[in-house]
Amino acid sequence: MAIQRRLTTDADFEEAMTRQLGIRVFRDDQIVDSGGVIIRFDENTIIIQSGVGDFAYHPRALCEFFELKKR
Repeated sequence: MAIQRRLTTDADFEEAMTRQLGIRVFRDDQIVDSGGVIIRFDENTIIIQSGVGDFAYHPRALCEFFELKKR
């Protein structure tokens, strides 16, 4: 089971990126990405890598981001 914590601030995203925590992304109340790690972010976009060469670009304003912590 995993505990989810919502990421909202630059500090939240920086911590998740530094600790390489798994991320779950929701858009329009649906999961659109899960398990990848944040490799870069700015005020507009969060970039998540799920595997070698597998990158997803999520608009920060349209999505909700949660870190996944294992219990």
